[in-house]
Amino acid sequence: MFIQTESTPNPATLKFLPGLAVLDVGTADFPAPDTAAKSPLARRIFAVDGVTGVFFGSDFVTVTKAEGVLWEHIKPAILGAIMEHFQSGAPVIEGEAPKADAHAGEDGPDGDIVKQIKELLDTRVRPAVAQDGGDITFHGFDRGVVYLHMQGACAGCPSSTLTLKMGIENLLRHYIPEVTEVRPVAA
Repeated sequence: MFIQTESTPNPATLKFLPGLAVLDVGTADFPAPDTAAKSPLARRIFAVDGVTGVFFGSDFVTVTKAEGVLWEHIKPAILGAIMEHFQSGAPVIEGEAPKADAHAGEDGPDGDIVKQIKELLDTRVRPAVAQDGGDITFHGFDRGVVYLHMQGACAGCPSSTLTLKMGIENLLRHYIPEVTEVRPVAA
């Protein structure tokens, strides 16, 4: 098994491509070791000293390291954990698989606007940030402000504010006049 790695815009994250499907649908975010109970793969990766976050996409695993930890020191152990997991035949996630739609629901008077926001995120934004090892999901819409949750490489990325303000905010404002601002939220 050959696992490729790619750098991301976030220097604290690295994208691992095992050459196999990681998740059939959706994404899964494990921002801390105590959130990884249902994932044997995430638990293996968190067992590597210095790992602070794990994120799964369709064909990749994004790993976040602690500040002060060098990739050269932990990358071999992470590669080994991923390889061992896929060779073991264990599931990536035990129990119910993640939902394909990771966005928060929203009905009510702004339902049509929210539907447009989600469609633009799904078609224009999420595919681009997945290339960088992350995901951005809709969290809410209130009086012109769109709240988005950043995951994987996007969480804590130094360029995430620029991506939100100059990229996503401008895109949404262009297509949806009711949108005035975009803000990040914690999970």
